[in-house]
Amino acid sequence: MLTILGFAMIATFLVLIMMKKMSPIAALVLIPALFCVFVGKGAHLGDYVIDGVSSLAPTAAMLMFAIVYFGVMIDVGLFDPIVRAILRFCKADPMRIVVGTALLAAIVSLDGDGSTTFMITVSAMYPLYKRLKMSLVVMTGVAAMANGVMNTLPWGGPTARAATALKVDATDIFVPMIPALAVGLLAVVVLAYVLGLRERRRLGTLTLDEALAREPESETVLVGAGSGTASGAKSGAKSGGGAGSGTGEDADAGPATADGGSDDDFQGLDPNRATLRPKLYWFNALLTVALLTAMIMEWLPIPVLFLIGAALALTVNFPHIPDQKARIAAHADNVLNVSGMVFAAAVFTGVLTGTGMVDHMANWLVDTIPDGMGPHMGLVTGLLSLPLTYFMSNDGFYFGVLPVLAEAGQAHGVSTLEIARASIVGQPLHMSSPLVPAVYVLVGMAKVEFGDHTKFVVKWAVLTSLVILGAGILFGII
Repeated sequence: MLTILGFAMIATFLVLIMMKKMSPIAALVLIPALFCVFVGKGAHLGDYVIDGVSSLAPTAAMLMFAIVYFGVMIDVGLFDPIVRAILRFCKADPMRIVVGTALLAAIVSLDGDGSTTFMITVSAMYPLYKRLKMSLVVMTGVAAMANGVMNTLPWGGPTARAATALKVDATDIFVPMIPALAVGLLAVVVLAYVLGLRERRRLGTLTLDEALAREPESETVLVGAGSGTASGAKSGAKSGGGAGSGTGEDADAGPATADGGSDDDFQGLDPNRATLRPKLYWFNALLTVALLTAMIMEWLPIPVLFLIGAALALTVNFPHIPDQKARIAAHADNVLNVSGMVFAAAVFTGVLTGTGMVDHMANWLVDTIPDGMGPHMGLVTGLLSLPLTYFMSNDGFYFGVLPVLAEAGQAHGVSTLEIARASIVGQPLHMSSPLVPAVYVLVGMAKVEFGDHTKFVVKWAVLTSLVILGAGILFGII
């Protein structure tokens, strides 16, 4: 019964948000509360919620201060060189912009944190998508899949969890999987190319002059670039950059491109915004490297590292208190939206775990594996990783289900390492799970409905995961 109710609760949640009958926050809170009553454990709802909030509180704190820290880094121009290189490649071609989104998300994902990847990617690419009236779910979908592939890095989380749960070395899991993961990343880029061609056919190819001549929409602002208001767009117009800037008359400024336009006139981030701190560039770069190193080496808990990093970044870059308040206020919407969504998700995970639904669901799935599939437990684990990491947290899957799968595999002569490698192939789909806090950073900053993102990305993310699994089997890794 708990198995059926667990699947029914998840299905009800997904259907309601995809049909836009409820907001994600309301659905994350009300649906599990209702099912908790159905299970007959309504009296324990408070305990389940508190347990869920307690388990996700460090994540919420990390996201809050990570948004402030990387928001400030975007404001002061730390990532502008990378962004400029990607935008120079993209120009005003929808196909190049979608491919550039995949490349930028993959590069920034090297830090191992999905939230920061989405913040930087959306901040850079959102103005281009809005200016050219491109589909924003294409941006969120491609970014989520690229980050999902890169999320398998040893410091990204899933690989470390698999290594811990099965008591093997993370390097032994990840390094042999590099060829399969490279094929997966190539599949994301190819998919971005195909989706970009579809956008190009729908919108046509523009020169920079034509793109700049388009009337900018009122809500097209410098996402994460320090404005958050129309005033940022106005200042961008004066400088010939920014999300809300530029007209056909501005196209004369700056070096001409092959299309007759100007790269300077078509920047995702305003190159002359008041928050830039070019003299502090190397300080900010070293601070970020030190922060990421400390994260990888686990010198301190990640929430503490981001708290200290945010305080240092604000103090050094904006020594005047009114400026610090302005930076915090500029990113307050993202902080509130994401932290609120995380605590709402805590209700969902708390009820799933507390009522025992998640354990019954996992055991049912494992028990349904036919005996004849025993010698192919690597394939089975890879296939199960798709739905299980989507409907469960990584902790639940890697610490709860994976050891059972590994034990079943060993009984049929399948090595623990093969099971561990197969367990990470579902990450491209996992990164769009409603239980992943970072996805709310992505859809929130991109102003995309979570249901729309889900409807678009699931089929492509499943395809990407299957490509990785197929490559792993073909190369003899799994």
